[in-house]
Amino acid sequence: MITAHTRSDLRSQLLQWRKDGDRIAVVPTMGNLHEGHLSLARLGKTLAERVVVSVFVNPTQFGEGEDFDSYPRTLPEDAQKLSGEGVHLLFAPDMQTVYPFGVASATRVSVPGLTDEFCGAGRPGHFDGVTSVVLRLFTLIQPDVAVFGQKDFQQQLVIRRMVEDIGLPIEISTGAVVREPGGLAMSSRNSYLGAADRETAAGLYRVLQQTGARIQDGQEDFVMLEAAALTSLESGGLQPEYFSIRNSADLSIPDSACREFVILAAACVGGVRLIDNIVVAMP
Repeated sequence: MITAHTRSDLRSQLLQWRKDGDRIAVVPTMGNLHEGHLSLARLGKTLAERVVVSVFVNPTQFGEGEDFDSYPRTLPEDAQKLSGEGVHLLFAPDMQTVYPFGVASATRVSVPGLTDEFCGAGRPGHFDGVTSVVLRLFTLIQPDVAVFGQKDFQQQLVIRRMVEDIGLPIEISTGAVVREPGGLAMSSRNSYLGAADRETAAGLYRVLQQTGARIQDGQEDFVMLEAAALTSLESGGLQPEYFSIRNSADLSIPDSACREFVILAAACVGGVRLIDNIVVAMP
């Protein structure tokens, strides 16, 4: 596996692959890799001849008081895992490479509408930071396809909208949520959880499943279902931020014609913010 840290090293290798006619897939990450990330790399290998995984802890998507300084940075371990998966290139830039004029002077990209609710409301400016750094990575790597995880459902919709709006020639592929044995969606921040909190956190997925089953059983009062879910989360020891049933295509409030829903949830356990979702398709 090749490791590139600078723009010039990255471009020289990508140029050779393009001359060879290889398709290139990118998996953007912030590192501290787990099985969820590795599953995205494996998906990338089915979509392109070459897979690039980026590792960059992006400061512009962290809000005031969030864990940017303490976010786990495990590049040597990440590199070993990616090499074991047959990833072709690890792009691990420093701050100067990504933001040559500094973070305060960096060009930013916003996607209005889709970023107004849920994680966008709870973390103001978060999605502007995400779209801005992803566009930078897309510009540097110029991939044919980019792979993101379903766990960050709102994020992958926002990126799809940005790509379509700007007209970037990049396919967006979404990999399934990978879960721990108890059902907790894998996340780099799960390492913050103690054993008892981890067990409590698994209740988030159980409540999502219960709500999805009720929708499939024909219950249509989504306001009631959302309220019941919030109560269940609280009684299970979680501190819910939101729980919402939406149209999976655009996060709009579902109408009677909607046949595929996404149930989105965020909650805190032991001071750790968790997000999760499930997609419910109707016959």
